[in-house]
Amino acid sequence: MARIAGVNIPTNKRVEIALRYIHGIGPAKAKEICEQVSITPERRVSELTDAEVLQIREVIDRDHMVEGDLRRDVAVNIKRLMDLGNYRGLRHRRGLPVRGQRTHTNARTRKGPAKPIAGKKK
Repeated sequence: MARIAGVNIPTNKRVEIALRYIHGIGPAKAKEICEQVSITPERRVSELTDAEVLQIREVIDRDHMVEGDLRRDVAVNIKRLMDLGNYRGLRHRRGLPVRGQRTHTNARTRKGPAKPIAGKKK
């Protein structure tokens, strides 16, 4: 099992798909990494040599912000918004949708399970 950026990559999947298991690498970046290392995306991770895995690891470390650094950066950005006290920061602080979605109905993912209100039968 290959370990890249602190993540165990599944060995039976194609390289292009397996790289997506790393937080911060999606379809476009995975394809770009495969092109930089000159690996065909159809190859399986189990078919890669140690040198190729090392090349992939070096490219990711050098050119991309992934995993812990990316998570930390996002958390710092959200904390900055909350400290500023602007609208987006207040929405984060209250645990409500940040990007203008309606909350009268829906928004259960952000708000959590519905809380019953006493005396609201009808």
